[in-house]
Amino acid sequence: MPQDTEKKKLPAFKYEQSFERFLWKSRLLVLVAVVPSLLGAFVLFLIGTADIIGVVISAVNYYLLGSGEDIHDSVVPSIIMAVDIYLIAVVLLIFGTGIYRLFVSPIDDAETHKPVHPFNVESFDQLKDKIARVVILAVVIEFFRAVVDIRFQTPLDAIYLAASILALAGGLFLMSKAQKDDHHSH
Repeated sequence: MPQDTEKKKLPAFKYEQSFERFLWKSRLLVLVAVVPSLLGAFVLFLIGTADIIGVVISAVNYYLLGSGEDIHDSVVPSIIMAVDIYLIAVVLLIFGTGIYRLFVSPIDDAETHKPVHPFNVESFDQLKDKIARVVILAVVIEFFRAVVDIRFQTPLDAIYLAASILALAGGLFLMSKAQKDDHHSH
């Protein structure tokens, strides 16, 4: 029977093992970012929900009770703002869970979830890509909120709006194409 030829690695310096243990445990420092990210997401979900409830109350007051001010100019921007707030909350949620998974430990429930859960990231690039997609969506929502408030002064304003919408549509098309290509490569 062959003898075990593995040699025990000798430490480079006296406290190497202790220092490496310290380095390994230092990964838990990311919890300083994870916990506030999750708290921020929770707060933003509450704010978005409160905004939507406020819109519902205003609509009920206006249509069913016949009181309150005209809501037609404020309903769409308020809902768009709430959706924007929700998307930022999702960014914080993906960021917090993503860095937790990358540095501390995989999230067991997400690992067994089929199809693959958005919390499952394998690298910084994948985390960055997921966050970038949600941020781009938030920017699109913010663009729509700005468009709702536009009052055209000249015909050139309408052309600028059309060009902006075309550029936005092109960007979204390229983003979805890149996502499809990414899914086909895995």
